[in-house]
Amino acid sequence: MGWDEAYYELEQDRDKALDIIKNYGGTDGGHHKQWVLDQVVRALTGPCYDNWVKKYEQGKDGPKTYEWDTGIAP
Repeated sequence: MGWDEAYYELEQDRDKALDIIKNYGGTDGGHHKQWVLDQVVRALTGPCYDNWVKKYEQGKDGPKTYEWDTGIAP
């Protein structure tokens, strides 16, 4: 993949993440806002989502120090 293609994909990912925030970010309820965060992470990480979650959950107490919450769709 060339630079132009990679840059275009990054722009698409960014635009998708911003659309999710614009369309759902104002929804009331912490569980819905967590869903928005999860969807933004998915848009920005693509096929690396599971690895991102594993790194997020890693902490000083081991691989499950923190728990990623996918929230509830509005």
